[in-house]
Formats: sequence, C-alpha cells, structure tokens
Amino acid sequence: MSNTKPCETKTCEIKNQVNQIIETVENYTRTQRHLEQNQDITSEEQKHQADRIQNERREEINNLTNKVVYGDNYNVNDKENLKENYEKAQTYMKYNAEHMSSEDLSNLKEKQMNRKEHLRNT
Repeated sequence: MSNTKPCETKTCEIKNQVNQIIETVENYTRTQRHLEQNQDITSEEQKHQADRIQNERREEINNLTNKVVYGDNYNVNDKENLKENYEKAQTYMKYNAEHMSSEDLSNLKEKQMNRKEHLRNT
C-alpha cells in the first residue's frame, strides 16, 4: 500500500504534464529554427515530414495544456458536447428552417459546417 496522498499524486501528474509541455515546445521551437535556417537545402520530402511532426507537436501541446487547465476529461466532454450540439441543431433546422430568417438559417448552417469539421478533426 502506498503512502502517497491522492493530492500529491495529482500534483505530481500535473508537474509531469507541464514538463512534457515545456519539452514539446522546446522541440517545436528547435525544429522551426532549424527549418528556417536550412530552408534552402531541405528537400520537399523533409519539409513535409517536418510539417507533419510539427502538427503533431502542436496538437500534443494543446491537449496537454487542456488537461492541465481543465482536467483529464476535457477532450471527452468537449467532443461529446460538440456532437450533442450538432445533433440538436440538425433537428432544430429540420423542423424550424421554414420559420427562420434566411440570415439566421445561413448562420446556423455555417456553424454546423464548423462543428462537423471540428468533429472530423478530433
């Protein structure tokens, strides 16, 4: 049986996540600097590979930051809420589109496209 208190464990977990964010940001920055300094000798394939890695790092930074700020369930709840809002808005449009102004309908359709895109990317 461990003598560690849950609070200490959570504090340690957050500290590790912050350290991971720092490390990832440093790697991201170093790669960006390298790409800028060597852009004339870097092949297209190397640039695409670096872009892919940089995108993964940005996503990792965002995910870890959200976990530290909002807790472990942030992404799950965010995605569930987004999906629920999308479905409710679809139902609303189905039954109320003819009663909405064209501007309101257009705005809602645009929001739905954004929600759908966001759901695809998460």
